[in-house]
Amino acid sequence: MIYTIGALVSFVFYSLVGLFISKKVKNLEDYYVSGRNASTLLIVGSLVASYLSTVAFMGDAGFSYDGYAIPLLIMSIFVLPGYIIGVLFFGRYLRRSKALTLPEYFGERFNSQKVRIVAALTLVIGITAYLVAVTQGAGLLFSEITGINYTLSLVLITAIYTIITFSSGAKGVLVTDTIMFLVFTIATFLSIPYILNAAGGLPEALVKTANLEAKPNMLSWHGITGEGAYMGSSTDILLYVIIIGIVWGFVIAVSPWQTSRYLMAKNEHVAIRSSIIATIILAFIYLFLHITMLTVNSINPSIEPSERVFIWSVMNLVPTWIGVIAISGILAAALSSSSTFLQLIGNSISKDLLKNTSMSDKQLLRTSRIVIILVSVISLIITIYQPPAIFWISVFAATLFAASWGPVAFASVLSNKVTKAGAFWSITAGFVGVVVTEIARFFEIITLPIYLNSAVFGGICSLGALIIGSKLTSPTKEEIEYHRQLMILPEDEYDKKAIKQTKRYPKILIGSGVLVILITFIFYYIPVI
Repeated sequence: MIYTIGALVSFVFYSLVGLFISKKVKNLEDYYVSGRNASTLLIVGSLVASYLSTVAFMGDAGFSYDGYAIPLLIMSIFVLPGYIIGVLFFGRYLRRSKALTLPEYFGERFNSQKVRIVAALTLVIGITAYLVAVTQGAGLLFSEITGINYTLSLVLITAIYTIITFSSGAKGVLVTDTIMFLVFTIATFLSIPYILNAAGGLPEALVKTANLEAKPNMLSWHGITGEGAYMGSSTDILLYVIIIGIVWGFVIAVSPWQTSRYLMAKNEHVAIRSSIIATIILAFIYLFLHITMLTVNSINPSIEPSERVFIWSVMNLVPTWIGVIAISGILAAALSSSSTFLQLIGNSISKDLLKNTSMSDKQLLRTSRIVIILVSVISLIITIYQPPAIFWISVFAATLFAASWGPVAFASVLSNKVTKAGAFWSITAGFVGVVVTEIARFFEIITLPIYLNSAVFGGICSLGALIIGSKLTSPTKEEIEYHRQLMILPEDEYDKKAIKQTKRYPKILIGSGVLVILITFIFYYIPVI
């Protein structure tokens, strides 16, 4: 009962915050990009909160509990640099464009309405799929802790994130994202010591886990071996984590729910600092959370399904008040991602697909809100009738952007020779490549090794189309000029004090990396290896 009350109180709180922030929405820029004046804290909060959702606290946690925490951490080595690479070679230039949506940026960069439309269509399809997956996770969790019917749980959760997004747009999403980020981060780090203590404390918990006969080699670099292993040979696992890690690095670098945050940053310094801090925070969350989930095997090796491991742990191994915060934190993570996704879908449909130059800003704002309601209803219907498949739907949705947007996003900044034809066919070929591969795998037309993700094929198609399309055509004067203007650093970014402060952040990143190595060496390598 206490968990139900905690969840409902948090729902009411976030709804009220959204309604309060709505009073500060004065124009279209406030609604779409939070007035382009967001602080480092708000951007960090939204970056982390929109990335971590039920997928991380349920899907990834279950993967770790199954015996693959170390491969997951190896994967993060390739994933997390996506923040730094993304902001340096795409995100800060995206902010310079002053676009309100990412498809608008692509359309303006290549002086092509066709490119804008195809980017918007892939955005709407991909993020709607991700929205369905995250909402399903939140619905399953809320239904489990409250006993409320799953369908009713979905309706309630959809209503909450729709209220937040409808009322206050990007401005409200940023604020609620940051509050939710603080809640689930604090809850995670409050819970971990209690869970580890229940497993015997450090380093005993790791030693016990490493020596479990039922699940051997869980703390080896390749993860579990024996009957419970389902990821193939050690070579398969290594190839899998490297390839999928690179794919997710592209997701972080170019996906709309991450890079759109930079459009809201106060300046480029805020964008760069935020990406570094987000990298550090996620590195520590991943290290502590997933190693801890692995040790739960020494307490209860038979949690089914494994996606419940973090939920079971906080409800059984930590003080109730922390458990309430943690459960509310997971739901907050889901609400955060969902509100971000809904905002992006609604904005892109109204601004990019239904664009009408005769519309005033007030009319466009009204249209955006109407679209958000329609999208939330359609998403809810799909969510109810689509059987839960949280992990796989989210992976499919994310790979769409890694494949179809990755090459063209970086090329739009790094080269002035990329043309509208190359961009259009690159996005199209990447999207089709992913979808066709997934359909072929689903119907067992082809059988691929576990490490060959559909994004690999989609990415090859996208890059090939980009190169061929650009070789066969020439960039227009408008495209070349837009790229030239994009390369010019705005005068207000030359603030010496801001530059000096920003230069400290790479040093903090390096220091954090050294600290992660020391922690891993002392608490993992010495006791276990």
